[in-house]
Amino acid sequence: MSLLLENCTVVDGRIQPVEDAAVWVVGERIAAVGPRERVLAEAGGDATRIDLDGAWLTPGLANMHTHLSLTLPGAAGDRLKRMGPHELALYMADGARRTLHCGVTTVRCVAEKDHADFALRRSIEAGRTPGPRIFTAGQALVCTGGHGHESSDTLECDGVDGFRRGVRQQVRAGADLIKVMISGGIAGRHESIDTRQLHPDELAAVLQTAHDWGRRVTAHAGPAPVITEAVELGLDCVEHGYELTAELAALMAERGTALVPTLLVTRCKEFFDELGVPDWMQRRSLGAGERHLESFAMAVAAGVEVLLGSDMPPFWPFEGTNATVRELEHMSAVIGPERALYAGTLGPVRWLRAEQDLGTVEPGKLADLIAMDRDPAADTSAFRGVRWVMQGGAVVRDDRSGVRP
Repeated sequence: MSLLLENCTVVDGRIQPVEDAAVWVVGERIAAVGPRERVLAEAGGDATRIDLDGAWLTPGLANMHTHLSLTLPGAAGDRLKRMGPHELALYMADGARRTLHCGVTTVRCVAEKDHADFALRRSIEAGRTPGPRIFTAGQALVCTGGHGHESSDTLECDGVDGFRRGVRQQVRAGADLIKVMISGGIAGRHESIDTRQLHPDELAAVLQTAHDWGRRVTAHAGPAPVITEAVELGLDCVEHGYELTAELAALMAERGTALVPTLLVTRCKEFFDELGVPDWMQRRSLGAGERHLESFAMAVAAGVEVLLGSDMPPFWPFEGTNATVRELEHMSAVIGPERALYAGTLGPVRWLRAEQDLGTVEPGKLADLIAMDRDPAADTSAFRGVRWVMQGGAVVRDDRSGVRP
């Protein structure tokens, strides 16, 4: 199929906006992009023309901290834990569909139950299930009794041999990366954010084994001493980073360790109330909010690569938009809208080593595109108005023609 997307302004994380632009899509990929008259001449008269009515066209968003099977303490989490494998698969498939339709065309799953994420990915790739492109860690690795051990989205390991085996089990299942819990967090009742959970030799075993297999490692982590140790050993990415210091931020920037701050998790009382999250967790989470934001600002000032990740399900309705966009708005308040656009598109794709196919609007890339009525490089809240979504050259949402989620 040959499609010509016209009457739009094209913008991504690397170029200045191209006004009065057109994008020619052939099959799954972009064949040409640029001023409308030039692209029209390249496409010829056989392409089906789609008028975007003056929209701003960007790459689809990439959410780097996703749990489609998330269970938090509380009534809603308990109901999800009682689901059998078939019901869980359908629940996750519904979440994948919602995620795609809100403009998130790529996700990085960082702990899903029972390896159901691999089955979901195969179904999406086969065209049986609508959903984003999935990069996944499989089950997160955790010490016995460590953060998240209560759920089947983690695998308990102990000792050097145990953690090496845990890495290899995820790789065998098809993991694109490895996730490890190296400290406590806000959702563990019998721990604190600064509880150390791996010994240095265990962490070194995870990193060495994963890197030997060509997989990057990201770590759930809060306190500076634990993260410093991990960065010095070669950690590729930090999730949350609740309690960074200026010295640690400088080290992360020097070593190329990225940060997915997940700012929403310490400023989401409405979400917690909706799920029936108990008071002890709400106090711990919301009480960490100010320090969490300070840590993020330190990372930005030091030049750390910061990437979009919501932790909340990407599609979840929250504060007038979805969790992905709300997280990006919080980031934008510190880094500005142009850098936020990069942090939500090309930045994540580069970390995933997928920039050959994704992350920008240019010839040769997969046509994963979204459209809205305002310029997101001027105001990140423009993403609240996503009204058109294309994945792999197929329009999956078009509010103006009746193709809706």
